Amino acid sequence: MSRAERLLDLIQVLRRHRGPVSGRHLAQETGVSLRTLYRDIASLQAQGAAIEGEPGLGYVLRPGFTLPPLMFREEEIEALVLGMRWVAERGDDPLAVAAGDALAKIAAVLPAELRERLDTSALLVGPAETVPDGIDLAALRGAIRAQRKAAIRYRDAGGAGSERVIWPLALGFFERVRVVVAWCEARHDFRHFRTDRIEALTLTGERYSRSRHALMQEWRAAQGIAKPHLAC
Repeated sequence: MSRAERLLDLIQVLRRHRGPVSGRHLAQETGVSLRTLYRDIASLQAQGAAIEGEPGLGYVLRPGFTLPPLMFREEEIEALVLGMRWVAERGDDPLAVAAGDALAKIAAVLPAELRERLDTSALLVGPAETVPDGIDLAALRGAIRAQRKAAIRYRDAGGAGSERVIWPLALGFFERVRVVVAWCEARHDFRHFRTDRIEALTLTGERYSRSRHALMQEWRAAQGIAKPHLAC
């Protein structure tokens, strides 16, 4: 591994941690000696990386630091292409367009050799057989981002209809269907709603009273789901 790759790996490790990380832990994750780790941190700090801390206390990377485009490993390129192709095939139309745009932006800053690998990736996504949605998923995603309530008319698997006010928290993409994770005001609990069974969606514009982050933590705990590496 080149020194540039090693420094990039160190930045990536620091980005994965929200709080201070000990030098010994960083050295283990990046596969270098503690002395090399200290030299690498000093090099990054000299280049402008906002790494705070010192030996014995731990290190943290403050938000806002970006590196110039370097190289991706082949597995990283394959992961990017596969993920974007999956979104293009399984997501709604705006997400599919966004996936293509994002991949084009990544390709634009890659060296020629890596750009060719991106274009010729052999990982494919099979055709989707998704159930059509009855609502505008882009509007629903906007409500999730803005933490706004939504009024829905829902029909369950047995055909029974109901009207609910929900606090949409997350949108799960499965092989055939999409599912909204939400706090349901009528049930005073978390509920899951298939988007193909939502017959009508009205955004109220009213912000729900608790943070989505805190609610998602409670939902994960209730479902026994481990916290992902990336915040939702």
